Amino acid sequence: MAIEVRIPTILRSYTGGAKVVEGSGDTLGDLLTDLDSRHGGLRGRLVTDAGTLHRFVNVYVNDEDVRFLGALDAKLSDGDSVTILPAVAGGAFGFAAAAALGQQGAGTAPGQHGAAAVAIGHRAAPVTVR
Repeated sequence: MAIEVRIPTILRSYTGGAKVVEGSGDTLGDLLTDLDSRHGGLRGRLVTDAGTLHRFVNVYVNDEDVRFLGALDAKLSDGDSVTILPAVAGGAFGFAAAAALGQQGAGTAPGQHGAAAVAIGHRAAPVTVR
């Protein structure tokens, strides 16, 4: 069974820089164990010592959040695509982001807030900028 797994930049040191790797398993937990056998340490970055997914890691099977599919017990099939997305946090914008938000907010009255869309993987989430 071949399952394509998209690896985020922050975890590519475990895959020798590979953006996409293949693995196998009947469940997400089995897949992560299989990947860890070839990419040592990867599973530990995604799964807690208690055996649950870290809360700051989002995993999607065919664009469906595994938290709604059974988490590590989510069933997998040949040809499935798994995407791993670590949460993004922080409070500082780079110059380009600040400039883009400034352009978008142009023309709003004082006290009004601009809004931006942050693309994460295949989804976009609205973000309010104050």
